[in-house]
Amino acid sequence: MRSFRPKLFDALRDYSGAKFVNDLIAGIIVAIIALPLSIALAIASGVSPEQGLYTAVVAGFIIAFLGGSRVNISGPTAAFAAIVAGIVATHGIAGLTLAAVIAGIILILMGVFRFGSLIKYIPMTLTVGFTAGIAVTIIIGQIKDFFGLTFAPGTNAIETLDKLKAIFASIGTINFHAVIVGCIGLAILILWPLAFKNGKGKVSSILAKIPPSIIAVIAGILLVSFTPLKVNTIGTLYPTLKAGFPTPSIPAFDFETVKAVIPSAFTIAVLAAIESLLSCVVSDGMIGDKHNSNTERIALGIGNIGSAVFGGIPATGAIARTAANVKNGGRTPVSGIIHALVLLLFLLVLMPLAKLIPMPIIAAILFMVAYNMSEWRHFVHIVKTAPLSDILVLVLTFVLTVAFDLVVAISVGLVLSAILFMKRMSDETGIRRWDDDESKGEKYKAIPQNTLVYEFNGPMFFAGAEKLLDFSIEEDTKALILRMGGVQSVDATAMKNLDLMLYQCSHKGIRLMLSHVNPFPMKVLKKAGFIDKLGTENIFADIDSALVAAEAISSKSSE
Repeated sequence: MRSFRPKLFDALRDYSGAKFVNDLIAGIIVAIIALPLSIALAIASGVSPEQGLYTAVVAGFIIAFLGGSRVNISGPTAAFAAIVAGIVATHGIAGLTLAAVIAGIILILMGVFRFGSLIKYIPMTLTVGFTAGIAVTIIIGQIKDFFGLTFAPGTNAIETLDKLKAIFASIGTINFHAVIVGCIGLAILILWPLAFKNGKGKVSSILAKIPPSIIAVIAGILLVSFTPLKVNTIGTLYPTLKAGFPTPSIPAFDFETVKAVIPSAFTIAVLAAIESLLSCVVSDGMIGDKHNSNTERIALGIGNIGSAVFGGIPATGAIARTAANVKNGGRTPVSGIIHALVLLLFLLVLMPLAKLIPMPIIAAILFMVAYNMSEWRHFVHIVKTAPLSDILVLVLTFVLTVAFDLVVAISVGLVLSAILFMKRMSDETGIRRWDDDESKGEKYKAIPQNTLVYEFNGPMFFAGAEKLLDFSIEEDTKALILRMGGVQSVDATAMKNLDLMLYQCSHKGIRLMLSHVNPFPMKVLKKAGFIDKLGTENIFADIDSALVAAEAISSKSSE
């Protein structure tokens, strides 16, 4: 499979008017869904509302045009909210732009060198842990607007724990108008889909297709505009919000800033790759297609660079929007392109209307986003059924995401997962001695006198390599057979111990023989020069041949 082959070019080969109509309808509906989400996610990320739309327009267009999926819809997602807010708070918008550009370069390299599938090797417990942690941070971050709290002047509420402290300190400033508006919005978001889920008739079918977030936004605007309920709106917090599209720009930066944002850039790249992979896998199952992961990574990289240059935030495949695209008839990347163009139209013409959206409605939308992404049932299931090591990774990643940030959580989670995996592999690694004694419940082949047979099972790697030397050699031993049929891999540490074993055997006049050496370990042994030291005459295809050779040695020694 080629590293770069956009699905759009394949889709256009047999494109038709009927397909365009379906893509047009799906693109418009997805744009309506993406509109309030893009604004809400930008606010949750600590940037201005229009930057969420810049992201959905630029990244959404580029990734649909160049991507490796027929139906993936890309834009800002909740996964980035916490890390983007942290970067903006520490390094400003310039630092965020730089981090997004570096993340884009990393994603492009992942695609060019066909590393797209490596994301599959990140443990599921790690992704569930930090996803649940992100959901909690989003919920905590929106409590202030949902309840209309007023933080004391000078309050530092950037980190999640600081936000919690500020919330408890200002609990007496609750604005009940905000609570009413927020609860109405939350009720619409929950009940609207349920009311028309199984509805019959043309009217019910039409209403069921209207995104509940749009209904909540409209209801919130009407409540605040025509009733005594007075709450903060987007215009209150962002009075300079206006229609228009930004000109591309790359901020000045220095080497120190690059070093400071590289960990965050790596985290953005990993998150983008994971979310995009999940979105592509889900959509593949829905339309019976297979995405090109490397092409998708390259498109993601270019899209994130484009988004950053035009003032946007990081973007990736959005599972919910992609599913909505498929359910409403989208079958080619054209629907993703139309979704971006519709959002561009809103950005250029209707953006001032966004000032009227109440902040409690934004908070309610983000509460639902957080709930839907939290996978709390999956989280609880893992805690109830998984091994202790997996539970440890899950809970620690979750706690670190909430208490610190994603960079720390992912770094520690990956290291801990690797260590625990190596521990499990080491536990599976073992060496046992063959014995003729049937009283032990096992019967082995007849072993010649003055011969020892040891069977090694599991990977020969540094965590378990010391077991190679974990046996005793009797004084009258003339032959030592190491059966390696259960060994699939050998690393440098194991090679060092094999060399030491060979030296000890040679020093004591013992012939070391290997049987059942699998192809990959054999390749490593040859490359390390071990086969030359041991001699090819001491390598046997099966244990029977090795025992015959040992019998000859035993007979010769007894003469």
